[in-house]
Amino acid sequence: MSIHINAKPGEVADTVLLPGDPLRAKWIAETFLNDVFCYNDVRGMFGYTGTYNNKTVSVQGTGMGIPSALIYCNELIRDFGVKKMIRVGSAGSYQPDIKLHDIVIAMAASSTSGINNSRFVNADYSPTADFDLFMKATTYAKNSNIPIKAGNVLSADEFYGDDVNNYKQWADYGVLCVEMEAAGLYTIAAKYKVQALAILTISDSLVSKKEISSAEREHTFTTMVEIALNIL
Repeated sequence: MSIHINAKPGEVADTVLLPGDPLRAKWIAETFLNDVFCYNDVRGMFGYTGTYNNKTVSVQGTGMGIPSALIYCNELIRDFGVKKMIRVGSAGSYQPDIKLHDIVIAMAASSTSGINNSRFVNADYSPTADFDLFMKATTYAKNSNIPIKAGNVLSADEFYGDDVNNYKQWADYGVLCVEMEAAGLYTIAAKYKVQALAILTISDSLVSKKEISSAEREHTFTTMVEIALNIL
């Protein structure tokens, strides 16, 4: 029995979109899906199932950070048989040419988390996206004239770090942006041999110091959701 998801058998689709914000999950379900019902409200971490272009899809909030996200990813895979997970989240730009509202697709996810240190002692595991999902997302974006950036992102454990300029070293090595869940998602997907991809919208920039409001983060990230839903 799942501890954090109180769905009944069959209520969760085998494909799930994973926003960190449960209110964004609610907005995605009510904006994009038909025949929607809420299957989870444990701890206010809403989960919904509906249809998009006659395909059944679920949307599950995960909370912020790898530890929280892995609770839901583990239970979705282990207890509900999920086979495809697409993170739709916000990120902070590390590069001057990546602006607010730009779309970044994570090919790989570096991390400041110790999540894999106990698994791979004295070694560095490289969490990477599922190739098929990645190619579908980039192809859809190209065919739809949606500008994207794709590459390495950073999954950080801390939202508020002590050194505000720490990002510059990551940027110098080509990291595009920072978020908090993709490395954990890619790792758990690899472990259980399911598909995973992170599609991100830039909500703030560590370069320009610009940011969008919390309301915009919750209700205006339509493009990345469009990409995610059209590669199912």
